[in-house]
Amino acid sequence: MLIHRPDGGVAQAPAELAPSPPVLAGRRIGILDNRKPNADVLLERLADRLVERTGATVVRTETKNAAIACSDQVLGLLAEEVDVILTGTAD
Repeated sequence: MLIHRPDGGVAQAPAELAPSPPVLAGRRIGILDNRKPNADVLLERLADRLVERTGATVVRTETKNAAIACSDQVLGLLAEEVDVILTGTAD
């Protein structure tokens, strides 16, 4: 018989997000599209508006399957080449 204690921790602490840059001017934006319907439209429009308003540039767009984690290779490329990543979901 397996007994679970009600007072014990059952999950890992959530990861902390990296701090946002104070200014986007001159920053490199990456897009990580999860291939959900309309996610590409939402992320591209958001990126276009940020470029217009801040002077940032979109330098890389990657896709992933919404049902699984992003590959280490894609995350590595984004970490090396961009300052800000836009990702999200849409239906």
